[in-house]
Amino acid sequence: MPFRPLGRSGLATAPLVFGGNVLGWTADEATSFRLLDAFVDGGFNMVDTADVYSRWASGHRGGESETVIGRWLRATGKRHRVLIATKVGKPMGEEGSGRSGLSRRWIRQAVEDSLRRLQTDHIDLYQSHEDDPAVPLEETLGAYAELMREGKVRAIGASNYSAARLSEALATSKRLGLPRYETLQPLFNLADRAPFEADLQPLCLAEGLGVINYFGLARGFLTGKYRSESDLGKSPRGAGVKAYMDDRGRRILAALDAVAAAQRATPAQVALAWQMVQPGITAPIVSATSVAQWQELAGAVRLTLTAEQLEHLTQASA
Repeated sequence: MPFRPLGRSGLATAPLVFGGNVLGWTADEATSFRLLDAFVDGGFNMVDTADVYSRWASGHRGGESETVIGRWLRATGKRHRVLIATKVGKPMGEEGSGRSGLSRRWIRQAVEDSLRRLQTDHIDLYQSHEDDPAVPLEETLGAYAELMREGKVRAIGASNYSAARLSEALATSKRLGLPRYETLQPLFNLADRAPFEADLQPLCLAEGLGVINYFGLARGFLTGKYRSESDLGKSPRGAGVKAYMDDRGRRILAALDAVAAAQRATPAQVALAWQMVQPGITAPIVSATSVAQWQELAGAVRLTLTAEQLEHLTQASA
């Protein structure tokens, strides 16, 4: 399984990244440990999380995912086998608390909180979870430069940035000699193509950024388990799938079914295999809540779609 470089960071990832949003949420701690063990023992290496995971769940405050990962790292001693990617910037407190955004003050506090929860002395990839137009780019990038000099962060990335702001950030880094964003984490999958392909994809290719796209399975829609509105109650994420249930969505599912049948694969594996060969894509981020589900998804790395199959999927999702 060939590893792929994350920009110019010197870091490299397997072709799939594990999405840690489920850890400590829809996967309890014991299940999370089994998932992470299966992921790493299968030859994969990069886990993506965020300080805010899973603040949206009832009774949660944020930090649950990082805490579970930290306990797993401590229990297993597998820190040297994984790249830990986490994020800062989404609200970790009530409005006006100052516990959000990309100011130097908050980044300095948030990174210490994340390191403590993760029970590690460094974060491999520290990402701005969303743009913060209220803070000068040089302040944010300068804070990251300090953390990198101190050995607390190895590389930095951006998530949910527009092409214009990402371009401005890269130019600021170059002008001031500051670390640059080496990765982008955008929304991208067969059902959500336009936001990335329009402006971000050409920019990432031109600048040599790694791309670890989220919602690789469109909240589960591309697995094929949601075929009608009556299916939406199948999981806590089902409500987010309704928007895909239109003529285009049905066309995408039909194409996935056809290619999956020809490949003796599953729709989810085919959807991921298509993404992994798109220009500029380094590794899609995928989540699983059982070891069996993860092992199915991992099978995507062994699929080689034909040129005709790739074109069929591309046209169906146009």
